[in-house]
Amino acid sequence: MSAAAPFGRRLQGAVVERGPVVAGIDPHASLLEDWSLPDDADGLRTFSLRTLEAVTGRVAAVKPQSAFFERHGAAGVAVLEELLAACREAGVLTILDVKRGDIGSTMGAYAAAHLRAGAPLEADAITVSPFLGAGSLAPAAELAAAHGKGLFYLALTSNPDGPQVQHARTAGDTPVALEIARHAEEIGGGAPGQWSSVGLVVGATVGDAYRRLGLETAAPHVPLLAPGFGTQGAGPEQRSEVFGSSAGHVLVSLSRGLLGAGPDSAALRRRAEELRTAYA
Repeated sequence: MSAAAPFGRRLQGAVVERGPVVAGIDPHASLLEDWSLPDDADGLRTFSLRTLEAVTGRVAAVKPQSAFFERHGAAGVAVLEELLAACREAGVLTILDVKRGDIGSTMGAYAAAHLRAGAPLEADAITVSPFLGAGSLAPAAELAAAHGKGLFYLALTSNPDGPQVQHARTAGDTPVALEIARHAEEIGGGAPGQWSSVGLVVGATVGDAYRRLGLETAAPHVPLLAPGFGTQGAGPEQRSEVFGSSAGHVLVSLSRGLLGAGPDSAALRRRAEELRTAYA
């Protein structure tokens, strides 16, 4: 499918073809040690490119966590740039986990760094934080729409403190997470049978909150990037238990559950295939 097609359509096609697993590329210091790699830019490069080779054709997308590259300064960011370019060359969709959130020209600059075609750190989609007000992300939403890119708004995260903000009620007595979901549905360009290019981040460990707070019915066309599977406790059964009728829109985000099979490339490929089958 052409890179000019909307992100939601490209993502939906990738899930149909390769299943819903999204491979997190999170080079923790401990994982680098487990792989007998140095905790430096060379270690990051080997770790990232080996993972990409193993999962290509076996996952819907990869999700590099920017922080684990940024902690190495310019050398680490250069590896992230190299990884994103390698993904484009391999035809693998990228969801860059950067959780950007700001206002005005600053938000526009963050968006340009990742969503502008030809940017050194160009990704197919990024995670963003709407907690300065969902409308504060308008510069990113506009740039994403112009370039066929995607956004994933944090909505119901699985960290223990998340409900303090996400379950809180607005002046109109609406849960904050529900307002975020409605906004994503409104601007994302989804339609019956066609995924939106603006999705939500909803943890697979949030219990009944996704349905109880009304997100299931408020945003029927958005893709759902769902951390919490694997080592964090959620399994295949949580796709329906947590997400109900939206289970088919869930992107199963897995990091340690996949990367723990390394450093052997063949073992990584086998684990990717096993996970693809488990979450089919």
